[in-house]
Formats: sequence, C-alpha cells, structure tokens
Amino acid sequence: MYKSIVFIHILSSILSIGPFFVLFVVLNQMKGKNGEVLVSQIEVFQTAIRIVKHAGHVLVVSGILLVWQGNWPWSTSWVVMTLVVMISSIVFLARAFKPKIRQFNAGIIDSNVLIQRLRFSVWQYIFLLLIMLWLMVAKPNIW
Repeated sequence: MYKSIVFIHILSSILSIGPFFVLFVVLNQMKGKNGEVLVSQIEVFQTAIRIVKHAGHVLVVSGILLVWQGNWPWSTSWVVMTLVVMISSIVFLARAFKPKIRQFNAGIIDSNVLIQRLRFSVWQYIFLLLIMLWLMVAKPNIW
C-alpha cells in the first residue's frame, strides 16, 4: 500500500508543477494578441491552473497518508517546513493568477502588463514548489 501511495504522490507532484512550464509557452503566444485569441489563451492558462490546483489536493492527501504510514512525527523539521511552504503556496496561488486576470477583464491593466505579472507569478510559484519538493526529497534536519 505504501508504494502505491508514493506513486500517487509522485504523479500528483508532477501534475502540480509540470503545467507551469507549459504556461511559459502560452504566455509567449499571448504577446501581441487581442480579442478572441487572447481570451482563448487565458482560458488555457486558467485550465492549467485548475489542473495544478486539483493535483495539489491529491498531493496533500497522499502526503498526509505517507507521513502517517511512514511513522514520521508531525514535529519533524522537514514536515513542519513543508507544511509552512505548502500553506504559503496555497495563499499565493489564491492571489497570484485569478485577481490579475480579473483586473485585465475589468480593463484595469493591459495585456502586456497581464503577461508580465503572470510570468512573474509563475516563476514565484515554481520557486515555492521547488522548495517544497526539496524538503520532501532531501528531508533535511533543520532543527
């Protein structure tokens, strides 16, 4: 059972970070576009974010099962730090993409600013996910 949960955890980890690298291609294609083409690319962007979000749900549940089955104490430093980064990434994800797209739709920002802000947010989120990945793989003894 443990190996199956590890497999699910790794697969959901791939699905929670992989789409972000595809988003760079989508952002590049958004440059200079307007109208229906831009709207469709924004929809692709939002779909990728939804995939990441749902994969993150599976990642969290499988991670909880792995900590429980692996007899890791919840007070272990890498577990605590993973939870801190995970909560930070949840808060970040809620603020990183949808509000910027809403600002664009409301006419507050133009497409170039939208692309620039989304690109920066993607890099920030990848950085958070890589920290979390390092904590889960390296399992450092921080304290």
